[in-house]
Amino acid sequence: MNTFLDKLQPYPFEKLKRLFADVVPNPAYKAISLGLGEPKHPTPEFIKQAVTDNLNGLASYPSTAGSEALRQSISAWLARRYSIPALDDATQILPVNGSREALFALAQTVIDPSNNQHGTPLVLCPNPFYQIYEGAAYLAGAEPYFANADPARNFAPDYQSIPASIWQRVQLLYICSPGNPTGAVLTLANWKELFDLSDRYGFVIAADECYSEIYFKDEAPLGSLQAARMLGRDSYPRLITLSSLSKRSNVPGMRSGFVAGDASIIKQFLLYRTYHGGAMSPTIQAASIAAWNDETHVQENRQLYIKKFAQVTPLLQEVLDVSLPDAAFYLWAKVDKLVAISDTEFARQLYQEYNVTVLPGSYLARDAHGVNPGQNRIRMALVADVEECLEAAHRIVAFTKKLAAQ
Repeated sequence: MNTFLDKLQPYPFEKLKRLFADVVPNPAYKAISLGLGEPKHPTPEFIKQAVTDNLNGLASYPSTAGSEALRQSISAWLARRYSIPALDDATQILPVNGSREALFALAQTVIDPSNNQHGTPLVLCPNPFYQIYEGAAYLAGAEPYFANADPARNFAPDYQSIPASIWQRVQLLYICSPGNPTGAVLTLANWKELFDLSDRYGFVIAADECYSEIYFKDEAPLGSLQAARMLGRDSYPRLITLSSLSKRSNVPGMRSGFVAGDASIIKQFLLYRTYHGGAMSPTIQAASIAAWNDETHVQENRQLYIKKFAQVTPLLQEVLDVSLPDAAFYLWAKVDKLVAISDTEFARQLYQEYNVTVLPGSYLARDAHGVNPGQNRIRMALVADVEECLEAAHRIVAFTKKLAAQ
């Protein structure tokens, strides 16, 4: 067996299952989960119709490169969304089966284990982070290296403290903006810092932007391709952007997304995927075109999140150290505002007494540089309807006040 598999840690939800293994939740309360970041808003009917209208696509083998029509719709969406010139749909865009599998597979394309003159290759990850980054690093023959989020810099990773000897080993850097779990969005200055480091040390940047369409301010989050153009990087050297319809259009089961950017990397990634078997069903491609071409449902979806966060956040601020994020659908809260308690014990007792599931922040991070940046924090995914999220918030308030009174 592949010995790299032995390096993988249990997924956060497996850790959560173990944490709750001997807990019997209070039957007086209906179960509410804020744990899993799975969109729960209804899938738009026109997307469902596009699936059923194109079922004849099931009779054909798909092309790994995807249809020209799909690539063109993605290129047009990128141009509209980020006010950039249309990317070359033949060389700079590749459809993928959701951003998750592409985030993983990209490392298999980019990492060169034989290039180890400075030591084992590194994949630089934010901390806290989406666990796929770490697994992708290990299974590509590299090791993860973590840049802790800096609360003083709106949770941007602290790259300045990383020595040159580490940067020399970095072949791939993952960044998530808007971030999971923090909801933080990188600024143009943050992107300039990253691009300058990439120019100096030659690593590829994988920009995970799957939450880009869920935001709470008037101005949409800055994207990596947009930042690159603003900084004069017109051909997007060593930059790959990844996005998805899952959160934007409430279709996580469609597994539809794309990668875009540096044409030389896209070319090699297409070669890898041709052998890997990463082609998207023609039926899903047709439905994806319909989704990328429509913004009305995206605006309506965003308004649901804005309404939800506007009601839930003030309630939780009574008892938790939490604020409205820049974007995404998570609240990243410190639990020790009123009482000294760990994130795991908070989650465990909350589940036992009030039947509400939240994810301990330490499960989404690693001990690095003397600290676990998720310690004493919880991630709450506000993905259900307003009423259910409000009910969960009221229970969390009651639970925390009860703890403080003891």
